[in-house]
Amino acid sequence: MKSCLIVDDSKVIRKVARHILETMNFEVHEACDGQEALNSCLENKHDVILLDWNMPIMSGMDFLKKYRLSENNNDAKVIFCTTENGIGHIQAAISAGADEYVMKPFDRTTLESKLQIVGCS
Repeated sequence: MKSCLIVDDSKVIRKVARHILETMNFEVHEACDGQEALNSCLENKHDVILLDWNMPIMSGMDFLKKYRLSENNNDAKVIFCTTENGIGHIQAAISAGADEYVMKPFDRTTLESKLQIVGCS
């Protein structure tokens, strides 16, 4: 079973994403900020990480940079899942190591498509 870490400070977004992913047979873990996500990555191997940009304690971008440089980077596919839609944000995310980018709000079809693109469907 593939594993997904949902990193978002919104409980509602985590709940919606969890429901979609569990119906796609993913084992789902959750984190409410980048620091909690880094801790999860130390404890679990994830195939894909859905990552919000704006969060307290540690932003998605700060998490991504630290994750990609860490020894515990298991090469999970990282999909930014955010309301930040400027081309500058998208380019910065891809340059920092994100594999894909999806806009909120998203639905099952959109998420399935992005997971297919990164090879985690």
